[in-house]
Amino acid sequence: MAISRQQRALLYALGSVLCWSTVATAFKLALRDVGVPALVLYSTLTSALVLSAIVAASKRRNALRDLTAKDVLLSSIMGLLNPFAYYLVLFRAYDLLPAQEAQPLNYTWPIVLSLMAALLLGQKVRGKDAVAMLVSFCGVIVISTRGDVGGLHFTNPEGVALAVGSSVIWASYWILNMRSTIDPVLRLALNFCAGTVYIAVFVLLVGADLSASPSGALAAVYIGLFEMGLTFVLWMSALRHARSAATVSNLVYLSPFLSLLIIATVLGENIYPSTLIGLVLIVGGILWQQFGERSGSGAV
Repeated sequence: MAISRQQRALLYALGSVLCWSTVATAFKLALRDVGVPALVLYSTLTSALVLSAIVAASKRRNALRDLTAKDVLLSSIMGLLNPFAYYLVLFRAYDLLPAQEAQPLNYTWPIVLSLMAALLLGQKVRGKDAVAMLVSFCGVIVISTRGDVGGLHFTNPEGVALAVGSSVIWASYWILNMRSTIDPVLRLALNFCAGTVYIAVFVLLVGADLSASPSGALAAVYIGLFEMGLTFVLWMSALRHARSAATVSNLVYLSPFLSLLIIATVLGENIYPSTLIGLVLIVGGILWQQFGERSGSGAV
């Protein structure tokens, strides 16, 4: 029995969510055996190869002839942000923090994106936006202090700063993303090819240790496939087949909660009550803002 386009969209979306739910655990497993620069190099190279193969095997390869110098320059700048800077910062945050803390702190990027869009693009911040940002910020404080909100005692200030900082880099990447008009998969392939060059040069300059156990190398390849590469293509397929983006986009908010379950099961981390409360506040703030946008989209 054939399935409908909407059912196919939901399957693609659920597949994406399940893949993204595993990557926080994969980060911690990989970092047990691989240094941060080496992990960025191996996973970025894997993603660049996979995305390039997808482009070469599809009609997107014809678009390569139409690329302008401006397209190549923009993709090179975007590659400096993602994957190079973003994953160096994110993986270091995971190296310093428990996965259950690094993951939701990094998840603040939609709120950071709204704030940066207001500052850089002149977009108006409504009352609902301000409330959403405040709610999500409270979630960050709860997680960062492990519930000691009154004392404001941060358990690992450097790790917290890096985890939240990674969301700033990701938001900056998406603001640049708005300026690019080329196919999303081709654009991502170009970003990761440029990023591979950047991280290779960085590794040479700092003399980073590239040793990795077989399990660490496997985890790096897994990250390259299911955090950086194939899952993005799967998600784009979900959006392309869906009746509307809204019918599948909310499924993304299942990911951080499923991720906590996998973190507890595989890594054996005892999930703090503060992590759950903080995550609910962060996601709640994001949903409050997005539903506010939808409800107001039809207003005159």
